[in-house]
Amino acid sequence: MTTTGTRTALPTLDEVAVLAGVSRATVSRVVNDSPRVSPEARVAVHAAIEQLHYVPNRMARSLVTRRTDTIALVLSEPNSQVFSDPFFASIVHGVSAALADTELTLVLLTARDAREQQKIGRYARQGHVDGVVLMSLHSEDLLPAVLTDAGVPLVLCGRPYDGREVAFVDADNAGGAGVATRFLLEQGRSRIATLTGPMDMIAGVDRHAGWARALTAAGRPTDPALVAHGDFTEAGGEAAMARLLEQCPDLDAVFVASDPMAVGALRALRAAGRRVPEDVAVVGFDDAEVARTCDPPLTTVAQPLDRMTRQLTELLQRQIDGVAGPAESRVCATELVRRASA
Repeated sequence: MTTTGTRTALPTLDEVAVLAGVSRATVSRVVNDSPRVSPEARVAVHAAIEQLHYVPNRMARSLVTRRTDTIALVLSEPNSQVFSDPFFASIVHGVSAALADTELTLVLLTARDAREQQKIGRYARQGHVDGVVLMSLHSEDLLPAVLTDAGVPLVLCGRPYDGREVAFVDADNAGGAGVATRFLLEQGRSRIATLTGPMDMIAGVDRHAGWARALTAAGRPTDPALVAHGDFTEAGGEAAMARLLEQCPDLDAVFVASDPMAVGALRALRAAGRRVPEDVAVVGFDDAEVARTCDPPLTTVAQPLDRMTRQLTELLQRQIDGVAGPAESRVCATELVRRASA
């Protein structure tokens, strides 16, 4: 490191080359992970980099490699829900942890409407990120088509709503909902209702379908009065549960499509004088932290979020590195966690 007047100048590529006893081009190849360098030269360059505390110029490096070493995690929800919903927080934490031992940096973006989706689409197409993970997608979202058509490496957190050929990682939402519903049937419950998630989201559609298929297979009706739609929030769950009690006052069990909604449902049941689980058994979905701390603790369907986030980053890195096709997919098994609410 050199000093000019009062300013300390950062070491340059040329200084690294002089100290290592190699050419400037050799240093550049080492910095950019080129295989066209001898082991001896590579060792000498790394020693010089460490001694000088040299930091590569990322802008210059990106011109050579056409990489930014940055990926975007895009959530199509309002900021308030992104930071309050435990599912989103778990995914963000998991992706960040999966990238901890890589050179990739995570950028978190929210797309609250079509205008912001278009802006994020331009940002990705202009090469500011190497790839994108999309989550919390709704049926009308533009980004899957925009990014797929532009050839941007892309993985969805959740099965694509329109069935397009694109890489994704998802939990077995329908299977988990079916397990939850069959468990309630095995407990002798006869009027099993459901609070769904948004039906313009694939998780809402699949969890409703799993509930309906389990009842049909058991010879039970799927009466429309047994269904109330929510939005994956506590407030939405409380309001939907209140509507459900008006529609179907004789219900004795409810499968709820998310744990925050289930906490709201517990509040509505308590306000209506219904005991849980004596009068109404409740099963949620996610196994979020709130499922363990609510009163009573919530029986729920656990998603393997650690495995899902590792696979999201793995599939995206494989696309970025050019070793995978654009439509690899993984569906992870879920598991029923039994607690006091059912």
